[in-house]
Amino acid sequence: MPKIKNQAPAINELLQRGVAEVISRVSLEAKLKNGRPLRVKLGIDPTSPNLHLGRSIPLLKLRQFQQLGHQAIFIIGDATAEIGDASDKDSERPMLSPEQVRQNLKTYIEQAGKIIDIKKATILKNSKWLKNFGLTEIYKLAGASSVNDFLNRENVKKRMQAGKRVSVREMIYPLMQAYDSIQVKADVELGGTDQRFNLLTGRQLQPLYGQAPQDLLLTDLIEGTDGRKMSSSWGNTVDLTDSAQDMFGKIMSLRDELIMTYFIHCTTLPLDEVEQFNKQLKGGANPRDIKLELAKELVSFYHGAKAAGVEEQRFISQFSRHELPAEIPSYKLKKGQRLLEVLAAAKVVTSRSEAHRLLEQGALKIDQKKVSRDCDLRPGQVIQAGKRKFLKLQ
Repeated sequence: MPKIKNQAPAINELLQRGVAEVISRVSLEAKLKNGRPLRVKLGIDPTSPNLHLGRSIPLLKLRQFQQLGHQAIFIIGDATAEIGDASDKDSERPMLSPEQVRQNLKTYIEQAGKIIDIKKATILKNSKWLKNFGLTEIYKLAGASSVNDFLNRENVKKRMQAGKRVSVREMIYPLMQAYDSIQVKADVELGGTDQRFNLLTGRQLQPLYGQAPQDLLLTDLIEGTDGRKMSSSWGNTVDLTDSAQDMFGKIMSLRDELIMTYFIHCTTLPLDEVEQFNKQLKGGANPRDIKLELAKELVSFYHGAKAAGVEEQRFISQFSRHELPAEIPSYKLKKGQRLLEVLAAAKVVTSRSEAHRLLEQGALKIDQKKVSRDCDLRPGQVIQAGKRKFLKLQ
């Protein structure tokens, strides 16, 4: 990853592209122009096995800091994942077991390495210091924190007004995240807007340990494939671990109004080129054609240009010309098996209930004709589930 020589435009883009808020903009801009290498922290809790495009936004910011010559500190929150952060939730997040966390974080470094230069980054797990966290430290941090501030958080107020439980454990979480900043002596911390309170807590508590308050760069959140905030909990994600085919297909299924949001927040395409696509959309271009460019850009970044070209041709052939894929997995039909049972048995879907949902949504086809009920099958038929999954019966 080459360093940027002309830093002024790069600093401007760093502070503006996909950024919701900088605290403090004056302070951070001065530090960036000063040229002193900054310690830039991003922490992600392994609450699911896969990082997704929503998570890629602060990772892309960390990449930009690296390109400007600053030290990237990527913290895998294995200890804080057990506690559970309910910052963006309307209910208490359940605690994860140590084993669940270990399974989730297995490929986190590899996934982050798709975006940042892992070899030049500092990679840490916060269990290194939090597993031996003592009462003295808790007292010190808790004494400098306000219960009123916590209770005034928007989602906490809503839950309390609705009579929902808010646990003391949730109040401890921001203190633990703040202690991460103290441990690594962060100059800057990155995070989504849902992390604002937690990041501010780190900024507030660092002076207790003789450290200058970290500056904060808060990135926008994006919507997932179903229009809600992208979240592994809702299964509406485009994952960094998705195959080139799945990633391409998911992007092509996005709502048209999300095209520019994804270009700005999830790609490294220069903004002047992004603006050209925006002008084309406003000028009446077919959104599908611009979305095709978005899919190619993202698949190229994560899988390479060759894979993007293959998926572009596959999409044009399969969807624009309504042709079947060249290669379709087969399944040996057993006597008496019906549609929903076959979909589950062939693992086209995860369960019969998922197959039933697809049926209700009108997303199942046999020989390219939509079906509205469970039915008998015969060898030679081709089943289609959703837009991208096919099965040929033998």
